Amino acid sequence: MITLRELTMLQLMNSITDKPDWYIKINNPEIAQKWKDEALASGRDVTERMINWCINELKYNASLIPPPPALPPPIFVYNGDVFKSDYAVSGELKKELQEAVKIFEAKIPGNMKDWHPGSEGKVWDLVHPSIFPLVYGHTRVLANGEMTTLKDCIQCCGQGEVAPIPPDDETEEKWSREAGDEVDWLADDDPDSVEHPFSAKFQWLPCEVDIKGEAKIKTYINNLHPQEEQHLYNLVEKLISASIPLWDRTIAPLQHREYFAQDSTRRLQYKQVKYDPFPERMPKTEGPQREDYEDQVTFWDQRQKWYDETRRLVFPEPPESFIPVGRPLPFSLRDQYGARGLQVIVKLANIQLTPEKPEYGGGTWHVEGQLNEHIVATSLYYYSCENVTTSTLSFRHQCRGGRSYEISYEQWVHDWLPAIFGMATEGPAVQEIGNVETREGRLLTFPNILQHRVGPFRLADPKKPGHRKIVALFLVDPNIKVISTANVPCQQQAWWWQEIVRPKSHAMPGLWDSRLSGLPAELQDQVLEDVNFPICLQEAKQLRLQLIEERKGFVKSENEAFESRAFNLCEH
Repeated sequence: MITLRELTMLQLMNSITDKPDWYIKINNPEIAQKWKDEALASGRDVTERMINWCINELKYNASLIPPPPALPPPIFVYNGDVFKSDYAVSGELKKELQEAVKIFEAKIPGNMKDWHPGSEGKVWDLVHPSIFPLVYGHTRVLANGEMTTLKDCIQCCGQGEVAPIPPDDETEEKWSREAGDEVDWLADDDPDSVEHPFSAKFQWLPCEVDIKGEAKIKTYINNLHPQEEQHLYNLVEKLISASIPLWDRTIAPLQHREYFAQDSTRRLQYKQVKYDPFPERMPKTEGPQREDYEDQVTFWDQRQKWYDETRRLVFPEPPESFIPVGRPLPFSLRDQYGARGLQVIVKLANIQLTPEKPEYGGGTWHVEGQLNEHIVATSLYYYSCENVTTSTLSFRHQCRGGRSYEISYEQWVHDWLPAIFGMATEGPAVQEIGNVETREGRLLTFPNILQHRVGPFRLADPKKPGHRKIVALFLVDPNIKVISTANVPCQQQAWWWQEIVRPKSHAMPGLWDSRLSGLPAELQDQVLEDVNFPICLQEAKQLRLQLIEERKGFVKSENEAFESRAFNLCEH
């Protein structure tokens, strides 16, 4: 639970660190004073001590940045921990990715563009984990110890045993056993209130990534051809390498749960509710006096009204002297999991706007995936934004109230809760903590314990088309190994068919290169019609609709659970 004033301070520092060369300009007294004046004149609840603290904290952070040619490190934005960096990915890599994706897009015929269902033709899924996922009762999984590689994942298609459908009692047991460790806010609610936290139907498939040195993808990215798109694989590897230092910082607090309860992590301490004046403690001679003709109820109504109108809440302030806030102990994915490797789910998506469809309305509050995927953190890279207005990604968290703080307050006086924390007693224990601008070239990481929501945006020039393109990397909890593309040979019928009918001289050595390439075309077509695995695109899209519907139900009930926990003050 964070005071509104501290959230305001974090938002102010986020705005300042969006400015070019902020870490240099912050030490210029004239510029720093200008930023102070702007904050004080903003109309927000900002005091001298608050903005002075912000400037001093930013000066302190700037002092930790090594001199050129070293690049500024990732910037802490919000408790959780959310980090941003406009330097983690080089301009050269951004340009290379832009050009590579343009080539990739050009290979896709107009009638084959995969527009995300329900997006009104605005969201183009270039690579999406919801198509050709693991389908329980249908997908074939290799036996323990057997693994695919980038070279043989297509040739191995059809091998393995069908993944069994988990029984209901098994998913319920996993839910009750694991939810508390992964999603704290769900663990305290009735499990029945959250629809399908563990899916018994689908699971997104991550690829395996070696991180002993620079990131190296060892198994295919689902829906990105491992031989034809090797250059894109190399670029995604570089993005994973760039994301790891930010993930280290984002995940660090999750390794030390007691960190969140430490007072040193707060810029504003709030342990006792104070009023000045506090009419309830004034002499009885102050305020309305009972007239002889008044009944007791009328008098006390007037007295209570006077209390409410006279009482003035004392708002918290940061200390006058700056003290660096506490940070969690350093954490390194490479040190902890270099030998084990990571599992990463990859997505590439474009939001495409046109003069006919000039607006994107934004998304819904959600966390990534279901508990099957065990996603612990997300990395988003915004590599191309053209002719669109500013967009943001917002975050919110669920508060645990008195579990972390003991606040002393007067019985039955609750006006401090909305004023200090933005919540009402018996209202949702949820705080919106702020947003981050999703500008081109920005890498953003955050933990999957925060809900996030994409903000709306529109064409800057309504007469021209525009877009926003992202690469999303979803990090699977490195303590848990889920079924990945190492265990599931490719399921795409188009890939498999392309491989088995390829002339033998061009085929890779393997199971299929001599079986069909010599058959007449009509017999090849007959073989394709008769096989029921791998999965054709039409069936994959039908399965995706089922997956989307299931996850819509999960997101809806997840949000209901998220917002249903009320903040109740104990009357003592």
